[in-house]
Amino acid sequence: MNVLTEISENLQRGKAKVVKELVQQAIDQGIPVQQILDEGLLAGMSVIGEKFKNNEVFVPEVLVAARAMNMGAALLKPLMAEAGVEAAGKVCIGTVKGDLHDIGKNLVKMMMEGKGLEVIDLGTDVAPETYVQTAIDQGCQIICCSALLTTTMGMMEEVVKKAGEAGIRDKVKIMVGGAPVTQTFCDQIGADCYTPDAASAADAAVSMCQTA
Repeated sequence: MNVLTEISENLQRGKAKVVKELVQQAIDQGIPVQQILDEGLLAGMSVIGEKFKNNEVFVPEVLVAARAMNMGAALLKPLMAEAGVEAAGKVCIGTVKGDLHDIGKNLVKMMMEGKGLEVIDLGTDVAPETYVQTAIDQGCQIICCSALLTTTMGMMEEVVKKAGEAGIRDKVKIMVGGAPVTQTFCDQIGADCYTPDAASAADAAVSMCQTA
């Protein structure tokens, strides 16, 4: 079995230390950084994403797989900059103002990173202005808003408004998600995309970045 397949399989099992050793081994063998990322780490995370979508694995498995991915990616990051490897796109994500839930947001972040996107995590209780300013300062293609409480969903509409006022609505897509959020709500507030789960959110984000 080649080292990239081993990276993918151990990542799926959440074996972070093994993944880190194997990534180092792949680097030492002179395998291109992009290839280690795509065929090793991202390939493994992609399998986890699909299984999660189909309810074959659950949140704990996703979390340990993501931890393994992050340990491997930490070794690749400095080399990626040297090799000029570009992220698939840039996203900022946060839970809206008044809402302190972060499990859903963290899952989406992991799935997006697992698809090769660069994700800026703004945390929880994020003001509409913060999303917009971050997107402008960091050159994000997508703003992702998460909410778990029906009482905080209205904040997503504020984010759409603020993005409009800042004149970035034609450049930046706005994604919304969370337990109480629906496609109808997404259409009502004028956001660009709603997805029911983290894995679909990552897929949608990648395709939006490709067309941006």
